[in-house]
Amino acid sequence: MHLDGPDSLVLECTLENASSVRWEQHAADGDAEPSGDSVAAVGPVQFGYKVFDSATGALRLDGARTPLGQTSEPGSRTSLRAEIHLPRGEGRYRVVLSPVHEQVAWFHERGSESLVLDVTSDRDGKLTASPVRRVTRHRMRLERLTQMLLRSFWYPLRTMSRHRSLIDSMVRRDIQGRYRGSMGGTAWTLIHPLFLMLAYYFVFSIVLRVRFGPEEETGSFTFYFLSGMVPWLAFSEAVGRAPNIILENTNFVKRIIFPLEILPVNLTLTGLITELFGMVIFLTAVVAFGPGLGWSILYFPVILIPQLMLTMGLCWFLAALGVFLRDTGQAIGILLTVWFFATPICYPASALPQGWLWLFQANPMYTLVEAYRDIFLIHTAPDFYPMATFWLISLFAFWFGHSWFYKVKKSFADLI
Repeated sequence: MHLDGPDSLVLECTLENASSVRWEQHAADGDAEPSGDSVAAVGPVQFGYKVFDSATGALRLDGARTPLGQTSEPGSRTSLRAEIHLPRGEGRYRVVLSPVHEQVAWFHERGSESLVLDVTSDRDGKLTASPVRRVTRHRMRLERLTQMLLRSFWYPLRTMSRHRSLIDSMVRRDIQGRYRGSMGGTAWTLIHPLFLMLAYYFVFSIVLRVRFGPEEETGSFTFYFLSGMVPWLAFSEAVGRAPNIILENTNFVKRIIFPLEILPVNLTLTGLITELFGMVIFLTAVVAFGPGLGWSILYFPVILIPQLMLTMGLCWFLAALGVFLRDTGQAIGILLTVWFFATPICYPASALPQGWLWLFQANPMYTLVEAYRDIFLIHTAPDFYPMATFWLISLFAFWFGHSWFYKVKKSFADLI
């Protein structure tokens, strides 16, 4: 293989007919079953190539065909010189070369081997090509699946990186817009979670006299309650708003080109800010009146990252679902209430029926709340196996939620 101009390559190869039929250069009358000792023939068969975008997998070019030059009998070999032209401009491409039965099928799609090479074109049109590889259909499918999975995780991160300034601006505007015109202003971001925590504390600690923790005292309940309430505030705020986020921003859907996938990201980060204010209250209480902070606080990123991935994945999924099913917002409000009381936030896990404990432990928020208590109150690392399961669930939610949103977002404008 060598360069032949700024946007083209020349590949010299040998094509082997490993089938039991004869390949004709022109339309063959023998596409039917052979009779007697004759060999079935198909045609016209030529050598072709397709150019795909390496990043998206989209077909960019169905290239010109190279004639075989002769009839190819079963078991015979034919030397070919194929010229490959690439799209002009900068880009990264994957070229797939294979025989093609015109108007019928590409041979590599029917199980034959094909040739594959990756080509990079810079701004000046200079080409850089990888070594040519022989691949089977199954290997190509595996590579495509691997690339799809990698892209499904990479695309959300790339989108957030590209639009980080816009995300920052919209999150700040969302927080400031909630309380614009009020006397408290953005201070309500701290006051709201504080009073919400006080209300729950009054109901469950003073009225219902719920006690848990090593000392079974009111103070112990306060710390255990706050450690579960802090992550729940961030999670429930984002997920509860997600079903209506697209409907509330129809101007972005219809009028301008806008990265809609950042709207659920904004919800997640807004919830995270609410959690940070809650953490200020919680950590102040822990340091001033509780067990203090230990080395286990270093594990906090280990539980915060999957928490954000789980929240973001659910927000993407619910944001898209809310466009199709307008009742999603009302349904998720009820579900969050049930979810809250199914999570040991206001009561100890020991109060759950032991025969059904495995079912409650399948709740990812159960694992998250227990992990917060482990690192902030008990000063130990989170349990490995529940946390590993939580990571897997969060990764799947992140991948599935974004994939679903990305797939259906093109239909939003027609439905709103």
